Amino acid sequence: MCGRFAFYSPAEAAVQLFGVQGAFVADPRYNIAPTQYVVAVRDGEEGQREACSLRWGLIPFWAKDPSIGNRMINARAETVAEKPAYRNAFKHRRCVVLTDGFYEWRRDGSAKVPYFIITEGSEPFGLAALWETWTDKKTGEHIESTTLITTAADAYIEKLHHRMPVALDPALATSWLAGNDELIGAGAPDSPALTAWPVDRRVNNARNEGEDLIDAVGDPVER
Repeated sequence: MCGRFAFYSPAEAAVQLFGVQGAFVADPRYNIAPTQYVVAVRDGEEGQREACSLRWGLIPFWAKDPSIGNRMINARAETVAEKPAYRNAFKHRRCVVLTDGFYEWRRDGSAKVPYFIITEGSEPFGLAALWETWTDKKTGEHIESTTLITTAADAYIEKLHHRMPVALDPALATSWLAGNDELIGAGAPDSPALTAWPVDRRVNNARNEGEDLIDAVGDPVER
């Protein structure tokens, strides 16, 4: 699964890498958690690439209240096309959540040790995702929300956990937005090369924030 990540690159880097049209503002964040708002890229109504802010935890359009989104932070690649909560968004509302790295926890005896995972080039990358709009029938309030797609871990990430988010470089991100389902299926193209290192357990608390959360407290995971 993917339950925590970071996005701290300057907005200009994301604009250049992912072809976003127009400026956007995003404060550096090192401990993004479910129900918080994330920065995503999607194709607008006129085909332009736009940045948007989405609540993490997809709320299906048919939901009675938004609390259902709290447990819909991840969608499994193997079933996303069939699940009632996701299948409509899978067909019509794809996006790419921007990140510089995500966290995963490896079990060490009775403890879970957090690791921070980035690309080997330390560049921002994308996470395959879906988005949806939910409307409160009583107030008319609109909430746009998102879920991250997860898949079986590759050989490297499997040393930490058996699942991982679908990581996309800019070219793969464009292909995902264009409707390429093969990116999340068996035999999908390789995700960007990743590297991971252990970090302090303070990241376990979503209230903690700051650049020091991604500092290594041990050696990187060997290949």
